[in-house]
Amino acid sequence: MATMSEWISGARPRTLPAAAAPVLIGAGAAAHINAYSPTLTLLALAVAFALQIGVNYANDYSDGVRGTDLDRVGPLRLTASGAAPAHTVKIAAFLALGVGAALGLVILALTGHWWLGIVGLAAIAAAWFYTGGRRPYGYAGYGEVGVFVFFGLVATLGTQYIQADTVTWPGALGAVGVGLIACALLMVNNIRDIPTDHLAGKHTLAVKLGEHRARSTYVAMIWLPLIIAVIQGFWVPWTFLTLLLLVPATMLALAVRVGARGKLLIPVLAGTGLYELGYGILFGGALALAGS
Repeated sequence: MATMSEWISGARPRTLPAAAAPVLIGAGAAAHINAYSPTLTLLALAVAFALQIGVNYANDYSDGVRGTDLDRVGPLRLTASGAAPAHTVKIAAFLALGVGAALGLVILALTGHWWLGIVGLAAIAAAWFYTGGRRPYGYAGYGEVGVFVFFGLVATLGTQYIQADTVTWPGALGAVGVGLIACALLMVNNIRDIPTDHLAGKHTLAVKLGEHRARSTYVAMIWLPLIIAVIQGFWVPWTFLTLLLLVPATMLALAVRVGARGKLLIPVLAGTGLYELGYGILFGGALALAGS
């Protein structure tokens, strides 16, 4: 039976900072129009964390029972390693997603935006069917689409909407930027796994593009959010603060372009997550400062 430390490792806590980034931008976008709510922001953060943990456990379970996670490089896989029974990991995934759903209901009760429940159900379904079900969309190369929509647009604009009852262009641009970095996080993970995914029949976007083009796509996903910040800066000058990320963006892009593979990509994966968090703090903070 898995130990507590193994369960924590299986939840992949290093992905949680990235889950916070879109919420921070959404909160900043709400503050930009003087509609910020600390309570709703904290609840949105809790929902994001619960869904992220649920996704991680769901992927562990689904990839494990399919045999995709055999001989993988990276964090402990509870199912594939045999550290925990598959059905227990599945229960953990459903529990985490259930916590996210329950917290989402609290948000709906506080705001009265019950129609957002449909969006929440879609997010939970996307979390499960990424690698779960008979035809997981992550195995068909559409993982980045799901990530961009739900960990970019929905998480950011949803956070703004529950506080401000509207969405704005600054929030939308931030949503696109953070969504691209979330896609970069998935892309570098899948670049690392190209050899094993190809053999397992998991046709991620990285597998479909091939290693060279996948690496170029990652670099674009890292740089485009900064270009978005520059464009935004002409209307919201505080957004130029996001250019403080030029150095880490350059380092991440170079590491991938020079051909880092296997275990050498693990620091890049962690760095991309921190880059996304930094983007969320700076972009969201810039919007909040502009509205103060």
